[in-house]
Amino acid sequence: MVTSEMVPTNLLLAGVVGSTAYGLAGPGSDVDRLGLFAAPTEAVLGLTPPKDTHVTNKPDATYHEAAKWCRLALGGNPTAMELVWLDEYETRTPLGDELIGIRSAFLSAHRVRDAYLGYAIGQFGRLTARGDGSFSADTRKRTAKHARHLARLCQQGYELYTTGKLTIRVHNPEELHKFGERVADGALNDAEHLIAMYKHMFEKARTVLPDEPDRTPVEAWLLRARRAHLAPA
Repeated sequence: MVTSEMVPTNLLLAGVVGSTAYGLAGPGSDVDRLGLFAAPTEAVLGLTPPKDTHVTNKPDATYHEAAKWCRLALGGNPTAMELVWLDEYETRTPLGDELIGIRSAFLSAHRVRDAYLGYAIGQFGRLTARGDGSFSADTRKRTAKHARHLARLCQQGYELYTTGKLTIRVHNPEELHKFGERVADGALNDAEHLIAMYKHMFEKARTVLPDEPDRTPVEAWLLRARRAHLAPA
């Protein structure tokens, strides 16, 4: 359970992300939370910038300061991006609603392609460096998880690249679980083939995304958040 002591003040938007949101959670899966907060404007303007990311474990939660989150999302970061595409929220303020309303402004073709494929390739790197060679039950479990997320990233990234929309809950959870089990059983070629297939698909696809994100509404939103959290004179 997340207590008030664990959450930064001025929380604007927060919800459950990760395997639970994807529909891939199983027995014993962690519940991951992601949120965005606005630091007091005086603190942002002072000599010592405030901490821009707060992370807790057990429960697992990450909270980014507004400017930090915007920079991550403008860079196409898949983990940050999903915050504004969730179906449900635990915290949703008017400024959070405004941010959801401009979520398409953060998107650009090359950043989405590079970020999602890059994260998928990172998951593949974890598959090929899977422990001490003993391949314990815990290592096998991690391998299956990395394989599932590799497939999910390819799937979601391609959807975002070709439609401009991101569906957080996957449509084929059973298929992704079976894929993870096959890779955990040793079929690393399946994962390598999937990445190669999606690389080709991205190359051939016609994207609906612009070449660069639209920073104007993002900047305007951030300035509204700063004004809203400026203490009265």
